[in-house]
Amino acid sequence: MEIILKKDVANLGHADDIVNVKTGYAVNYLIPQGYAIMATASAKKVLAENLRQRAHKIAKFTADAEALAAKLAETVVKVSAKVSETGKIYGSVTTAQLAEALVAAGIEVDKKDITVAEAAKELGTYEATVKCYKDVKGTFKYEVVAE
Repeated sequence: MEIILKKDVANLGHADDIVNVKTGYAVNYLIPQGYAIMATASAKKVLAENLRQRAHKIAKFTADAEALAAKLAETVVKVSAKVSETGKIYGSVTTAQLAEALVAAGIEVDKKDITVAEAAKELGTYEATVKCYKDVKGTFKYEVVAE
């Protein structure tokens, strides 16, 4: 029996895949649980249209994310921190501080999307990575200065 998966199913396929399974598996488990629908001609047409529209949206989101990544590559933000006499900072620079510095620079980024490769424990210049969209990542430099 041919079905269209609505959700990812382990060892079977991903969402929006058309797969062949045994009739009992489809009728007794996949369809009642909401994992799949029957692959009728009209359901296949709806799936094709949805995939076409989704591809257009994904292309737009990817283009926007690549533009954001390019803008991030040119950006250097300054983060101030309290410093001891030896030049070491108290604590470390957090992703929340980096997100605030990026907002001040005119780039809207969520702190959850920022990843710091090495913790900034002293004054200097460091790099951080921002997840812009699924596979698109951008890096920016930040400079830790004394408060």
